[in-house]
Amino acid sequence: MKIGIVLYPTFGGSGVVATELGKALANKGHEVHFITYSQPVRLGSFLENIYYHEVSITDYPLFDFQPYETQLASKMVDVVKYEKLDILHVHYAIPHASAAFMAQQILRAEGIQIPFVTTLHGTDITLVGKDPSFEPVITFCINHSDAVTSVSESLKQDTLAHFKVTTAIQVIPNFVPPTPPKATERGYIRSKYATDDQAILCHISNFRPVKRTEDVIRIFALVRAQKDCKLILVGDGPDRYACERLCRELHLCHDVIFLGKVRDTAHVLEIADIFLLPSETESFGLAALEAMSVGVPVVSTNTGGIPEVNHHGVSGLLANVGHTEQMANDVLEILEPTNFIKYKEGALETAQKFSLEAILPLYEELYRNLV
Repeated sequence: MKIGIVLYPTFGGSGVVATELGKALANKGHEVHFITYSQPVRLGSFLENIYYHEVSITDYPLFDFQPYETQLASKMVDVVKYEKLDILHVHYAIPHASAAFMAQQILRAEGIQIPFVTTLHGTDITLVGKDPSFEPVITFCINHSDAVTSVSESLKQDTLAHFKVTTAIQVIPNFVPPTPPKATERGYIRSKYATDDQAILCHISNFRPVKRTEDVIRIFALVRAQKDCKLILVGDGPDRYACERLCRELHLCHDVIFLGKVRDTAHVLEIADIFLLPSETESFGLAALEAMSVGVPVVSTNTGGIPEVNHHGVSGLLANVGHTEQMANDVLEILEPTNFIKYKEGALETAQKFSLEAILPLYEELYRNLV
């Protein structure tokens, strides 16, 4: 099949999943065309069966804000017509689904029929979607998609609760491609950040309020008071300065490493012992799954779709939002030598349920049914 994938090309979970999905489809022989305003960060270099079409933004002085949605729809029309695409798969409702609907209608007027799939990833529903000014557009786009998927049952229920949805929503979870750790490389990199007897805690996010990154610092401070350890923070965003300031107030600067944005986070996760995810809400928790896929247990909140990924007592432990003392105790419990191996094995076993091999056929079947 010839598949067009429309996505945000950034470090966010929707862009990562869409890019990895496209790469996996291309690896199976499908022809994949990425359509977005910048090369996706996880795309990498030249790959067989993969093409990238950039949406150029015209600097026209009439507009205070450039009409990206219109230009995206025009690019989609162009790519569908001249690359002979079979299907479009848009990730994130706004503005991708609305642009896909516009492109579909333009093509239909020219005698070209093409279905499009909309995948809901989270904040397009739980944050943007709850803004009343967006609600009519999102509802319309969902109901006029040829198929709709969500990354978790929790997100599906949120969508049904907040929008008048008449289209069936199929849950297809996120996935991670297999990335087995390299023991020799892991040992060398780990030695640069911690000694053999120190535990490494890790957190990866966009440092926005919903991620509660200051809770990560507070959890670490409580753990460090009882066990020698280090904290590695990956990512950047509006709350980073507050986290740096809190580290100074708690005298943690020597034990907290801010790495900033990292393109390939697998190498960081491979050296970690515990992954922290104290979010206010998560529609899925892709970062937690990526940690579990390399055998790193997760201590997280029990909100949104996280319990569908992090299984309490198996791959890690869950606590209520804001209960930093409980999460610190959970970290210490997992790090107990008698528990640690059990949780590492549980993380790996749970992650296998979200393997590429398990998830990719679900998308292929969905495409075939529509085409």
